[in-house]
Amino acid sequence: MIFVYLGYFILLLNFFLYWRGFSKYGKTFQYLVYYLTILVIAQVSMEILVLQSIDNLYFVHVYFIGQFLCLGFFYKSLMKTKTQVAIIQYSMLAGCVILIVDYTINPEQFFKFNLLEIALTSLLVVLYAVMHLYNMLLEKKQYYYLTIGIITYLLASTVLFFVGNLTIGLSDAVKFLTWTLNSFLIILFQLLILVEWKKSFYKKAIKN
Repeated sequence: MIFVYLGYFILLLNFFLYWRGFSKYGKTFQYLVYYLTILVIAQVSMEILVLQSIDNLYFVHVYFIGQFLCLGFFYKSLMKTKTQVAIIQYSMLAGCVILIVDYTINPEQFFKFNLLEIALTSLLVVLYAVMHLYNMLLEKKQYYYLTIGIITYLLASTVLFFVGNLTIGLSDAVKFLTWTLNSFLIILFQLLILVEWKKSFYKKAIKN
């Protein structure tokens, strides 16, 4: 449990630090702030519903789709060529169409983990992050720590979601291990977001 609340604490810290620069650092930065806002809303809402013994699974969809859109636009704004921008635009559109069709055909997916949604949105964001990482080989390292965190967290957490789905009928010890690993990944990810702020925006914030 301590891992969960530590992750929440770092997330809230990041949320307040990044929001302070919302109007100062441009559109790309604002997409990142929107992403952190969605994380906070989703996590707080899910925690409240759990405490009230109410099903909170539908907020998982808010999390994954919100993450996909915010980080998709975030990386689109960082791309260096028209081809890269087009790849992100059309893949985001295709991803949204696929999910709309999936939920239209299988509306019951809205009330449980949708593995297609998790894999599709997460892996597309990883693709965008890798494209940005490639651009940074010869360019200025912009949002480097954040990008490393996104790639690491989304790949690992996607695997854990699939493993968790496969271990539904297994022992509580296996489920607890999966849950603990995911909590650790969240902490690592949020720490890298904090490092990004320290490396890229701390001095600017002090001057302002």
